[in-house]
Amino acid sequence: MSLGLKRGTVQLESYDKQWDETAVQTIKTLKSILGDDAIDIQHIGSTAIPAIKSKPIIDIAVGVIDFDRIMSYNEQLQQEGIFYRGSDVEHQLLYVMGDMEKDTRTHHIHVVKWNKTEWNNYIHFRDYLNANENAALQYQKLKEELESKYAGDRIAYTSGKQDMIDNILNNVR
Repeated sequence: MSLGLKRGTVQLESYDKQWDETAVQTIKTLKSILGDDAIDIQHIGSTAIPAIKSKPIIDIAVGVIDFDRIMSYNEQLQQEGIFYRGSDVEHQLLYVMGDMEKDTRTHHIHVVKWNKTEWNNYIHFRDYLNANENAALQYQKLKEELESKYAGDRIAYTSGKQDMIDNILNNVR
């Protein structure tokens, strides 16, 4: 199994069932640390969609009520290799896993308010693409086009997907 990419780069790989197994283990670790302060924890993003290629980075959504309570676990999380990266995306705390010395990321852990817009968007997007293979394959085609243009610019790659993501989310609301 290939897992991880240098920060800022894009490389798509075919689905690997071990991504799910890795996500399950990460979720168990998060639950053991966060306890009841994590209302729900789910594997999201393209690594949770078997029909399409993905960057080999596991995305996890952690639904919470109180961001401050989660921040109080930062030291315990860090002991498990889960590092707080900031809250540069509105309404979200970002944690990462990987080889920090080599600037490689294997996991992005998105802490969001449970059952609010960000949480629902992550879950609905994943579920919609898993239920609609044609839409999933269209999304993959866009991702492949963007990868060929922006392999060294993850920000441009991510930005290039946003219109399609918004259109899909508008269909499921």
